[in-house]
Amino acid sequence: MSQRSGAGRRGPGEGSIYQRGDGKWVAALSLGFKSGGKRYRRRAITETRAAAIVQLEQLKVKAGLGLDAESERWTVEHWLKSWLDTEVRPTLRPRTHEQYASVCNGHLIPALGHRRVRSLTPTDVRAYMQGKIEAGLSARTVGNHHIILRRALEIAFRYGYVEKNVARLVSAPRARRYKVEPLTPAEMKRFLAACKGHSLEALFVALGATGMRIGEVLGLSWSRIDLEGGTVRIEQILYRTPVAARKPDDDEVFALGEPKTEKSRRTLVLPAAAVAILKAHRTKEVERRLAAPVWLNEWDLAFTGDHGLPLSDRMVRYEFQDLLKKAGITGRRIRLHDLRHGAATYMLAQGVSMKVVQEVLGHSQMSITSDTYS
Repeated sequence: MSQRSGAGRRGPGEGSIYQRGDGKWVAALSLGFKSGGKRYRRRAITETRAAAIVQLEQLKVKAGLGLDAESERWTVEHWLKSWLDTEVRPTLRPRTHEQYASVCNGHLIPALGHRRVRSLTPTDVRAYMQGKIEAGLSARTVGNHHIILRRALEIAFRYGYVEKNVARLVSAPRARRYKVEPLTPAEMKRFLAACKGHSLEALFVALGATGMRIGEVLGLSWSRIDLEGGTVRIEQILYRTPVAARKPDDDEVFALGEPKTEKSRRTLVLPAAAVAILKAHRTKEVERRLAAPVWLNEWDLAFTGDHGLPLSDRMVRYEFQDLLKKAGITGRRIRLHDLRHGAATYMLAQGVSMKVVQEVLGHSQMSITSDTYS
């Protein structure tokens, strides 16, 4: 015969302890009713009454945190997809959502999706990252996977779906720090000479002179360029829309969006040489518009492709590499983003303070600037 502590019908949040016929002790907690009218209970089976008392208190703590609802059966796959739809899509840029979804669907879900999110352990996270490293992914890439999983689990923890964020208990693999090697002054001179007369000359001059991000310069409209005052206002960016949002016959679809951070909204001063080149570029743009049978520059962008359509950053990167070869600058990896690094390095060499460089680059934190250039 079983023994029970307490008697009568149990209400939500109340618990009981009793001994089964086989001698084991049970801690039982009533949590109300499910949508179908069935009582929802949690139980823990122990060897002793003292252990059952402890288990009952733990069940009550979990219930108070909201840990004993339908989320009990949620898998990592279920949670990641829910997080992407309800947390990431409404709050982050479409491109960021696409990147997060790619990591979740292509990596995290195939490896961890079958596990219940509440039973995920630090060992699981560590094993996942080690497996990806062994499969040939770089430490930086695996570190990005870790960031995404950590952010997803942080929301689950905040909502009380898990007891702790296990991804926070595991360190990401240390990525090899990218060595900033911008063009030297002599190389920059050769590069600009190679750009002379190129359709993207003004764009590359603007990047090198101001340290703007590629999305910022591609999103520049003429209304935000003051050629008389020699300034540009960064207030929007151009980005490619996610593949999932395109029609079947679309190649690339572009949209204007908010800058990366609030600090990215800024006004930059243009050197006199850059102003002169931009003035010449504007004259050419007017000539192109008048000569074109169709002109589709609805956003009044300063830098456009055929028929006034937005420029693709992929095309710009391709042309950049082609011009580097034309200038004879080979032998090391140079990215388009290194024009931004070059602008920062030049400012620091001229005695400009790190704080001012941070403001020019639009970094959200001083640590980003100092870690990159100190």
